[in-house]
Amino acid sequence: MESTDIAEVAADTSDPHAGLRAISSLRALTDALELRQVEAGLRAGMTWQQIADALGVTRQAAHKKHARRVDQTIPIPRRHA
Repeated sequence: MESTDIAEVAADTSDPHAGLRAISSLRALTDALELRQVEAGLRAGMTWQQIADALGVTRQAAHKKHARRVDQTIPIPRRHA
């Protein structure tokens, strides 16, 4: 099923069971895409602060969520900056 189809199911309140399953699927997709973009940002030289600003969260929140999940071969300082 396409992500646009999943979004339509998630928005449709006529079947809450299907809607909640669709939301769960969208959440998993969003998390995976966010990690890919964080890794792309780090590879492009973005700081944790720049990534956090783009995500609309604090630097600490971005680092806490992603620092241990990012590809460890990305040449970035392994500190909270």
